[in-house]
Amino acid sequence: MVDATQQAARGPDVCRLFVGTSGYSYTEWVDAGFYPPDTKSGRMLPLYARHFPITELNYTWYQMPRADAIERQRQLVPPEFLFAAKLTRNLTHEIDPEQWPGHADRYRNGVTPLLQADQLVAVLIQLPPSFSRTPNNRKYLAALIDKLHNLPLAIEFRHRSWANDHVFAELERRRVTLVAVDEPNLPGLFPALDVVTNPNLFYARFHGRNAKGWRSGKMQHQFDYNYSDAELSSWVEEKIVHMGKRARRGVLFFNNHVRAQAPENARRMTGLLKEQGLTVVELQ
Repeated sequence: MVDATQQAARGPDVCRLFVGTSGYSYTEWVDAGFYPPDTKSGRMLPLYARHFPITELNYTWYQMPRADAIERQRQLVPPEFLFAAKLTRNLTHEIDPEQWPGHADRYRNGVTPLLQADQLVAVLIQLPPSFSRTPNNRKYLAALIDKLHNLPLAIEFRHRSWANDHVFAELERRRVTLVAVDEPNLPGLFPALDVVTNPNLFYARFHGRNAKGWRSGKMQHQFDYNYSDAELSSWVEEKIVHMGKRARRGVLFFNNHVRAQAPENARRMTGLLKEQGLTVVELQ
């Protein structure tokens, strides 16, 4: 837990860091010992919240969130627990030119309980590698951001063409967070950057560096990776320290979930951040 006296001594502009994982409901995490034996999926979130102060909701990409279901989830965790929610795939990967505005309205309604409770740190717009910086895609993304204007937005690009100063300037103008990514160094993928476009939030996602698995396109191989201390320390020293000087809050999520490496690496990252004297938020 952050010591209130120490935080006050550092001043009001100190960046508060939240570390968690991309999703929490994985049966393999029971086998790996993160959850007790025989833990059912419905009991995972409150158990997860004993370890981390934040999580990404993955299922909101696969299916449209419903306000009643979101509210039930919210009631399972402490009021200071935070969520990031992935935008549904109908708005990022399977876009219908005629129906997407209605999907955006439904999504906004679905996550309203988190917004009203001040527990929604960001809506994650995760775009596929095929979403390159073409005129049509630029037009659609601008329209999507406008449609979701009252939500805190973070964009994860997968295609390298978006690594452009004009893009960063426009995101900064709109107060939209650019997601920093750690992933394999493969041709065409968005690079690992420490660019901060929103003074309220920086957002980092760690997918692992399994290049062979990434090329396979199979999730069970793509996200099967365990970060070394050296790799994590490099991120802390070369990127996170600097990003923290430009934002009031930072969130870091580990997506290498296949064999429960994500919670292990998230715990280690928390320790490394503390060793640097950074302000890491932990729930009691």
